[in-house]
Amino acid sequence: MSLIIGLTGGIGSGKSTVANLFKGLNIEVVDADIVARLVVQKGQPALLNISKYFGLDILHKGELNRSKLRQIIFTDIQKKAWLNNLLHPLIRAEMLVQLAQAKSDYVILEAPLLFENGLQSYCDQVVVVDIDEPLQIARATSRDNTTEAQIKAIINSQISREHRLKKANFVIDNNGVSLTQLESSVIALDKQLRALQ
Repeated sequence: MSLIIGLTGGIGSGKSTVANLFKGLNIEVVDADIVARLVVQKGQPALLNISKYFGLDILHKGELNRSKLRQIIFTDIQKKAWLNNLLHPLIRAEMLVQLAQAKSDYVILEAPLLFENGLQSYCDQVVVVDIDEPLQIARATSRDNTTEAQIKAIINSQISREHRLKKANFVIDNNGVSLTQLESSVIALDKQLRALQ
């Protein structure tokens, strides 16, 4: 099995950009967000359970209405806990299958909530994409079409920047750097990671 490298960072930090740069170096990426969408697709047992619990109006044309679900669980701790208990084991199982199937020199597990969900326990090393909060807020609000208050609420629901940096084996600084500079950082880190094999 390939070495598993966790890739994380706060909202708007540039995780996906970094993941895509690794893909450009022929490194496979397992994206926790994509896996999370996969397990609740039309026809999946989890979607049936969710519609039974939350009611059929949680669906839109047979698909999960994510924004409606997000609103419900953001204000109801009990319902959020129920949903997490249903989905986390399914997401974990699918992620582990995808990680085990990876054929590249090492495999990236891209997860915004890597530490919050205890996923670092599956990783050999962890890379944190770091960005300071004002830049993080500016990038996330312009990208996601959300308010500053909403982004701050998401930042506050994630572990602190300091805590994340303390747990990192490697840090990619994405503070005001160009895409070319970011790419150079990823290429340099790729060499280090390949040397760990």
